[in-house]
Amino acid sequence: MDRTRFFVRVSAIYALIGSFMGSHMAGGGGSQLSAVHAHILVVGWLSLFAFAIFYKVFSIPKTSKLASFHVWSSFIGVFGLTTGMWLYNTQPIEGIETLNLIFFIVGGTILLIAFVCFAIMAFVHGKFISEE
Repeated sequence: MDRTRFFVRVSAIYALIGSFMGSHMAGGGGSQLSAVHAHILVVGWLSLFAFAIFYKVFSIPKTSKLASFHVWSSFIGVFGLTTGMWLYNTQPIEGIETLNLIFFIVGGTILLIAFVCFAIMAFVHGKFISEE
């Protein structure tokens, strides 16, 4: 799998969703979903794009299990957090409020684990990270 291409494409989707939400909120005059909009842009677009740049700039081995775990936990965590936030804030289906909250918390926790994994990877694969 090309990690850079994957992260750039997924981040582009989040950029479109976040931009659309911002336009919709601006046009409609409501800001009820501004936290969801901000998280979609920050963790969905910016973080995933930054990870794409990281994998493009530094030669992290393609066989790294840590890098593979980072890619998938980032993807699942961003999806879970942003979707969970949206579900929690909009409550589109009556009677599943607890499930919405669990989705939100589990997604956020997986994303936190992805960021911890990224920090660990910066040290484990430190020899590949240089200005040369």
